[in-house]
Amino acid sequence: MSKYIGPKQKLSRREGCDLFLKSGSRSFEEKCKSRTKPGQQSKHVLKSSSYGIQLREKQKTKRTYGISERQFLIYIRNAIKTNNEIGSLLLHSLESRLDNIVYRLGFSVTRAEARQLIAHKAILVNNRVVNIPSYSVKPVDSIKIHDRAKTQSRITNAIRIHQKVPSWLAVDHSLLEGSFKHMPTRKEMPVGLNERLIFELYGS
Repeated sequence: MSKYIGPKQKLSRREGCDLFLKSGSRSFEEKCKSRTKPGQQSKHVLKSSSYGIQLREKQKTKRTYGISERQFLIYIRNAIKTNNEIGSLLLHSLESRLDNIVYRLGFSVTRAEARQLIAHKAILVNNRVVNIPSYSVKPVDSIKIHDRAKTQSRITNAIRIHQKVPSWLAVDHSLLEGSFKHMPTRKEMPVGLNERLIFELYGS
């Protein structure tokens, strides 16, 4: 998947839901004034085929987490290899990415901003700098903001507007550090994705 550089909310409109590609301080309705999909006339709503629905779910997932087709295929194949709860394993792979964890802890307003923090070596995992956004965080790992980055306005702003932290993570915003308590159950994952449709697409 080539890198998309157009308006972020156009992607959310295309999928018909908030992909949280921009600050979460405003509702989806406020961020997307138009309720029709890009390129679609408001009076014409096309019915999707089964393939189209599956494809849209895959695209929505990739865009939510900001990952390429190549990386997504790696996660899919690794989940299929286990032949056990493949849907949960896919979501575990996505949710345990370092960029996602930084975002979930409230240190950034979007996953894209989290990737910038990581690339700029502002994130420590177990007291060591990690500059790979796709790095897989493990249970009991600690995640901290580097001392030199603690005064960055984008971090303090993210904390100010951040929503609830998932139950499988712990965070102390006063110290700018958090931890990955345990691998989340399907019910604990704060994401509205249908992984079954994705595996139906790759299995068809």
